[in-house]
Amino acid sequence: MGFARTCSVALVGVEGVVVEVQADLEPGVAAFTLVGLPDKSLTESKDRVRAAVVNSGGEWPQKKLTVGLSPASVPKGGSGFDLAVACAVLGAAERIDPRTLADIVMIGELGLDGRVRPVRGVLPAVLAAADAGYEQVVVPECTAAEAALVPGISVLGVRSLGQLIAVLTDEPVPEEEPDEPGRPDSMLAGLCVPGTGVGTGLSGGLDDALALDLADVVGQASARTAVEVAATGGHHLFLQGPPGAGKTMLAERLPAILPRLSREESLEVTAVHSVAGMLPPGKPLVDTAPYCAPHHSATMQSLVGGGKGIARPGAVSLAHRGVLFLDEAPEFSSQTLDSLRQPLESGHVVIARSAGVVRLPAKFLMVLAANPCPCGRHTLLGDGCECPASTVRRYQARLSGPLLDRVDLKVEVEPVTRSELAGYGTRGDSTQTVADRVRAARERAAARLAGTGWRTNSEVPGHALRTRWPAEPGALDAAELDLERGFLTARGLDRVLRVAWTVADLAGRDRPAAQDVALALQLRTGVSRGVPMAIGALT
Repeated sequence: MGFARTCSVALVGVEGVVVEVQADLEPGVAAFTLVGLPDKSLTESKDRVRAAVVNSGGEWPQKKLTVGLSPASVPKGGSGFDLAVACAVLGAAERIDPRTLADIVMIGELGLDGRVRPVRGVLPAVLAAADAGYEQVVVPECTAAEAALVPGISVLGVRSLGQLIAVLTDEPVPEEEPDEPGRPDSMLAGLCVPGTGVGTGLSGGLDDALALDLADVVGQASARTAVEVAATGGHHLFLQGPPGAGKTMLAERLPAILPRLSREESLEVTAVHSVAGMLPPGKPLVDTAPYCAPHHSATMQSLVGGGKGIARPGAVSLAHRGVLFLDEAPEFSSQTLDSLRQPLESGHVVIARSAGVVRLPAKFLMVLAANPCPCGRHTLLGDGCECPASTVRRYQARLSGPLLDRVDLKVEVEPVTRSELAGYGTRGDSTQTVADRVRAARERAAARLAGTGWRTNSEVPGHALRTRWPAEPGALDAAELDLERGFLTARGLDRVLRVAWTVADLAGRDRPAAQDVALALQLRTGVSRGVPMAIGALT
């Protein structure tokens, strides 16, 4: 009887579980049995593994073969177990020393010719292996750079099963035929999965964002200030105005003024995009804020995550540590919009399915854009709106009160005038100038919040703001009066205080003054408080 074991990783959402792959050979009629709660794609690995072993010059054992995946209670799916199954079988057949396989984690799909093809989710799988104490992993060669992002672990990238067998048995490594120049690499097909319905509107990275300069936005001084405040403090933003006023332009330029992601944040974002198959080609690490803009016809599953079997990341997870832009927000279904309430508060999504419970990260900056009415001319002077009052009320009511209560900044985007469009007015600051101010303000906030676990003002609980970092005496009088009158909820008062701290950070003050709170109230309620809508005017 022959026995061997090695390890692989099963992904549950964006978290990995190390799975021990055991192979047992016994005398009897030749058969191949795979047990351990595999799904359809994993069950089909029996034929892939057999063909790959034979075409790699190995001999398939003509005995009763049983391959077990432990723990058997964890659902397992995908083709990433192929490499571990093949090596476990060869170890049981004594083609490979079983002792060399026990402490190695193997991730990869096998082609029928023995080539090792890439799979999605390599980074979270290697992170799970490192957390479990493993020090060696074997991955497809084209994902070795992604796996190497995990510190303290030895990564071996292989192109074929024959190459791996030679390395494990100390035999001469066979030479691989080089790819023909200019020929498309079919191996990369395993990294990108089109048609999943969750990556709609995903941006191409910082290079694309920098090509969209904030100075290109004509006019809109109030909205530009709101965008700067939102980027500094991580506050959610609601832009309402007629079509063509620049709402989408402002949202598209927001990611470029956000600071670059830290190492920890980059690993979080890369893990989500790796599982979803949305990693940019040739760039294993996402170090800039992502931008996701799903269409208003998106379903709840594509927005918050879900699907058959184990839940997959949705748009809110793809926008983790970045921007989620919902254009034409009232056109989304009310049920889909209200499903955003939990991630807006908690920063993650918990999805329960029959196959298990999945927790997906979803800490994003939400930007809502909406017209004032179905025709878009409700607030335009000199151009009548033909929508009945009931239609306007019904249209605006599609954004529920509890959802809007979680939005810190609400700005009315005014129509662009002819003089502004002709360039007679003052041109606004460029993306680089605003990004420098945002970075300086974030550094000021980070120094204040050092050692607390919070990074931006939007994360700080209201109780901590009122007790540990109080505003100037009398600064909150206007906000507290609005609370008594019912214009603000208790949550709204806390959010006004958070925005006031962000305004103070941008203005270079040690704590919020009355004018900072007034601007925060003006940004939240849309009602003028007699303060200029410009940060520079408050200094």
